[in-house]
Amino acid sequence: MSASHENAHGDHPSFLQHHFYTVEQQASAAKFGMWLFLAQEILFFSGLFLAYAAYRFFYPDTFLHAHEHLSVPMGATNTVVLITSSLTMALGVRAAQMGERKKTVGYLAATILFACVFLVIKYFEYSHKFHDGLLPGKYFSHLGMEGEPQIFFGIYFVLTGLHGLHVLVGIGVLLWVMILAQKGRFSPDYYSPVENVGLYWHLVDLIWIFLFPLLYLVR
Repeated sequence: MSASHENAHGDHPSFLQHHFYTVEQQASAAKFGMWLFLAQEILFFSGLFLAYAAYRFFYPDTFLHAHEHLSVPMGATNTVVLITSSLTMALGVRAAQMGERKKTVGYLAATILFACVFLVIKYFEYSHKFHDGLLPGKYFSHLGMEGEPQIFFGIYFVLTGLHGLHVLVGIGVLLWVMILAQKGRFSPDYYSPVENVGLYWHLVDLIWIFLFPLLYLVR
């Protein structure tokens, strides 16, 4: 290793990884990596949305009648919950950028709370579907519905289930950055983890904004 390389890293901040020369380079690389990850997430859900569109085209009447068994109030409440969580997440990122540790922790905790509320509402919604036999494939046992409603509920559970899994993962990474924030790891010079987790959370919210009208309000 050359002397110039050693000097370049001799007095670097503790959060600067050894394979980066500057804080800006590290932040740019982290954000670029996150955007690549989000791009593949968009491609992943795009395939599911295309599957929804195809089945919606082939079974329009089934989709029209089956969606009436979804709870619009619950779906709308979850939409408000996630939109609010996006606000608290954005405020948390801003607080981290300003070096306000307590506010960062508070806003991240609020975001986690909203995420948990979302999952609790989804639990009650799923419980109602299980009780009524509104399940995918051969497990569908609800009487009095025409067409192929099990197809609609198959797509419903796949889309909302995978989205719920992303919410659960989001809670995990939010807890991680909240613990780091509590330890005072972030400052105006270093807040990339909070910012990147925020980008992930906004995508999770955005996906739900598409899911809610497609599944609950379809006409």
